[in-house]
Amino acid sequence: MDSVFSNVDRAPEDPILGVTVAYNNDPSPAKLNLGVGAYRTEEGKPLVLDVVRRAEQQLVNDPSRVKEYIPIAGLADFNKLSAKLILGADSPAIQESRVATIQCLSGTGSLRVGAEFLKKHYHQCVIFIPKPTWGNHPKVFNLAGLSVEYYRYYDPATRGLDFQGLLEDLGAAPSGAIVLLHACAHNPTGVDPTSEQWAKIRQLIRSKSLLPFFDSAYQGFASGSLDTDAHSVRTFVADGGECLIAQSYAKNMGLYGERVGALSIVCKSADVASKVESQVKLVVRPMYSSPPIHGASIVATILKSSDMYNDWTIELKGMADRIISMRQQLFEALQAKGTPGDWSHIIKQIGMFTFTGLNKEQVAFMTKEYHIYMTSDGVLQENKHGRSQYEDGASPR
Repeated sequence: MDSVFSNVDRAPEDPILGVTVAYNNDPSPAKLNLGVGAYRTEEGKPLVLDVVRRAEQQLVNDPSRVKEYIPIAGLADFNKLSAKLILGADSPAIQESRVATIQCLSGTGSLRVGAEFLKKHYHQCVIFIPKPTWGNHPKVFNLAGLSVEYYRYYDPATRGLDFQGLLEDLGAAPSGAIVLLHACAHNPTGVDPTSEQWAKIRQLIRSKSLLPFFDSAYQGFASGSLDTDAHSVRTFVADGGECLIAQSYAKNMGLYGERVGALSIVCKSADVASKVESQVKLVVRPMYSSPPIHGASIVATILKSSDMYNDWTIELKGMADRIISMRQQLFEALQAKGTPGDWSHIIKQIGMFTFTGLNKEQVAFMTKEYHIYMTSDGVLQENKHGRSQYEDGASPR
């Protein structure tokens, strides 16, 4: 019997999530998944932070808590504390009520809500995103109705930042264009601008009246310092200009499946911020009506307790330091094996991702011969397991 959906074609596997599908289908006991970016323990298991368990238990033990709908904008405490976390406690934008913050569905949802708002209320519909970038970025913005263009970012020759190309491409962008910026720990290259380079990027963006849209998915997870990883965002806010910021608590609190995030829009005045918030709510209402309560309650509980906050920063730094240490171990092991080529980019890059420089054929070889799974562009998730690929006897060829 024919279905009314018989004409529907099978969609291709997501290039990132498809790695996990292939990994799961591999019966080898020695297999290693370096695909989707999620922190793992030494035993290769998911980690729930101790402070998250404590906060969750505190919520469970509170008999006054109910499961009613929360407002369209989300939990007020969560929004206030999220803005404070990314912008800083002493931010003039917060003190002057120039920030509209909305609880969203993790980083992806924050980006999508922001993109939908811009499509409806901003005069430019083109967004420039780095090449390369997270694979979901162009899909999120295209589906929201924005036109996606690219600016140069990664230089394969140096395995570092193509800073001159970046400046040239943004300099040629039309006035008012939106520019997506990774706040820290660029995904997938792990290459970030220096403070001096950020200053020049900011000057160029402001001089061209471009609108920055930050994706902050790794605050505190890159360097181990919440303030250091928010530096790029705060320099843009400090000059009094406007910007958008998408935050995620998936990585830095390990709340992957709770889908907890926030969209903050920094405006010129409190009056404009109030109007902007009212319109963002109109984006959210027909999309998912209101956000979930549980994950945001965990975040708010941790952020408003000085003891829990301090414990969180300790656990967060522990994760970041371990990733940095694993980079060093991998680099030293490659050197010890006499692996051809310069691998110093592994310790120069930062965060969860290493752009190894391996090509598709080399990645396929690693999978076939050693059951090591990664995306075809050679991106290595440094922190996926306590062991790295060389510990299974493999080396890049």
